[in-house]
Amino acid sequence: MSDKFPMTPAGHAWMRKQLKKLKEVDRIAVARAIEIARGHGDLSENADYSAAKEQQGMIEAKVRDFDAKLSLAEIIDPTRLSGDRVQFGATVTIEDSESGETSTYTIVGEHEADIKKRRISLVAPVARALLGKRVGDDVTVHSPKGKREVVISAVEWLAVGPPDGDLPE
Repeated sequence: MSDKFPMTPAGHAWMRKQLKKLKEVDRIAVARAIEIARGHGDLSENADYSAAKEQQGMIEAKVRDFDAKLSLAEIIDPTRLSGDRVQFGATVTIEDSESGETSTYTIVGEHEADIKKRRISLVAPVARALLGKRVGDDVTVHSPKGKREVVISAVEWLAVGPPDGDLPE
């Protein structure tokens, strides 16, 4: 894997928004909770204090993670790409060679993946199997359902919306 962190424009905007919330809202709230818990006396047996300190640690870890990813961000707009070769940002339709069943996935950054929206991470086994292949290629995909043979029937370059919800856990 390269030292870049690929993401769509919507995924980049979402991550920046989440980082701003962590720094400007969540940090302040947990600092208040720590101060309140300190007022309750003995810190060695203070569950509120321990919980707030643990929450503070998780927030700081997410801040560091998002700061690092944003500093390495390679923003790739799928609508500016073209061709029939599968790469980051592609919306790929595959057909199962055995059942004839078709599935469509968009290959996105790790923080943008959402199977309900048919978005898979660039590092997911299905995405890794498809990367670099072209329309018409036969591909062996290793997934939780086992090994299967598929044919790439379409590669499209569509806009990708932001990830849903708040921070991933």
